[in-house]
Amino acid sequence: MEALQLALPAIIFIVFVALAFDFINGLHDAANSIATVVSTRVLSPKLAVLWAAFFNFIAFLFFGLHVATTIGTGLVDPLVMDPAVILAALIGAIGWNLITWYLGLPSSSSHALVGGIAGAGIAKAGFGAIIASGFTKTAVAIVLSPGIGLLLALLLMLVVSWVLRRSAPFTVDRQFRHLQLVSAALYSLGHGGNDAQKTMGIIAVLLFSQGMLGDTFYVPFWVIITCQAAMGLGTMMGGWRIVRTMGSRITDLKPYQGFCAETAGAITLFGATWLGIPVSTTHTITGAIVGVGSARRTSAVRWGLAGRIVWAWVLTIPASGIVAALSYLLVAGLLTP
Repeated sequence: MEALQLALPAIIFIVFVALAFDFINGLHDAANSIATVVSTRVLSPKLAVLWAAFFNFIAFLFFGLHVATTIGTGLVDPLVMDPAVILAALIGAIGWNLITWYLGLPSSSSHALVGGIAGAGIAKAGFGAIIASGFTKTAVAIVLSPGIGLLLALLLMLVVSWVLRRSAPFTVDRQFRHLQLVSAALYSLGHGGNDAQKTMGIIAVLLFSQGMLGDTFYVPFWVIITCQAAMGLGTMMGGWRIVRTMGSRITDLKPYQGFCAETAGAITLFGATWLGIPVSTTHTITGAIVGVGSARRTSAVRWGLAGRIVWAWVLTIPASGIVAALSYLLVAGLLTP
């Protein structure tokens, strides 16, 4: 299938839209990195976003680019991924992110992008454009990531509670205020490592479709740096509606509980990134927070709110896919000479 060829200004515009998605991803998912450290009052909101943004930015130093490859070539046939499909996918993802951000729902930016890619790809070439193995891997991650985060957080809570069973509450609080800085940094590394790569994959496949990378798909270094910077800037802007939901409305947290949630989330994200799975950072940290809350007692978790969040997860891929498919019909007409 012949790829749509665009002039350089049009390519630059789509790259700009992709970076806007990356920025909004950081804005939308800032809560994932900082909600627990803010709710436990270890850091003020302003210092917390600076802490998270720094570790978001340097994440490329610690991870390969497996997630970028999955997004760029592992979900939809690369021959289908022309500029019209890419732009429509971004419109679908950004639209859904803004809706859920406004409503204060921590939905998944990752799966909004996956849904956008799928919807635009299907609109162009039908269901045959979908690469089943890539979508299967992502679908499994949708189910497993919150569960893994929950179980790891629950296990960490049990271990920490047993080890500290004879310690004074004041001593525990003081120790874990320092340790939570480490766990927040690790989680921010995992967030930057997994989420920024999604935009890297989008920009790289755009350049690849235009013959600007030669015959082999790869991610140029300038794309890596630019995407990490855009995500870091978005995180610095914060997402206070979702910070409030994630940090205090699901369950109330103490520093040692925040440490367990962030550490469990970081372990899950590190593993997913190394495996090249575009996992949801939102799913992961929400599962971990629920695990921490339920370790005390099931009534400590506000299950009604958790249910609303789950519905947002379920709707994300189809909703962003529908927006992207409709956008493709418009975008293809505008971009086609």
